[in-house]
Amino acid sequence: MSSPDSLLQIGELARRAGVSHRTIHYYERIGLLRPAEREGVGYRYYDEEAVRRLEKIAALKRLGLSLDEIGEVIDLYFEEATGIRGKEKVLRMLEAQLAVTRGKLDELRGFELDLVANIARMKTLIEEAGKAR
Repeated sequence: MSSPDSLLQIGELARRAGVSHRTIHYYERIGLLRPAEREGVGYRYYDEEAVRRLEKIAALKRLGLSLDEIGEVIDLYFEEATGIRGKEKVLRMLEAQLAVTRGKLDELRGFELDLVANIARMKTLIEEAGKAR
């Protein structure tokens, strides 16, 4: 447990992490963040790990992970110093996203070819209709 002097109130945590109070409350509700201590009247206090967790959440979001995916890996980063298990799991997630993205691109390329063919067909129909006048 942190010493009382090193604990942060939500406003200071929000300022240091560059997020809003609402974001912190939301992350608590979905299990991404936990206060280090709670006071009887409902005040929450956070330690330095909370700052690091919020920074890690932001970094994982920049990689394109959803909050659900972040929830699957965030604790792994704090279990041991290297965070290797978290990094390996994120790598697998990113590789899966890449495979899905490539599949979607293939579908879009097929759709593009269909559009090009349909446009050419419509131009031909319009041209033939114009000659028949």
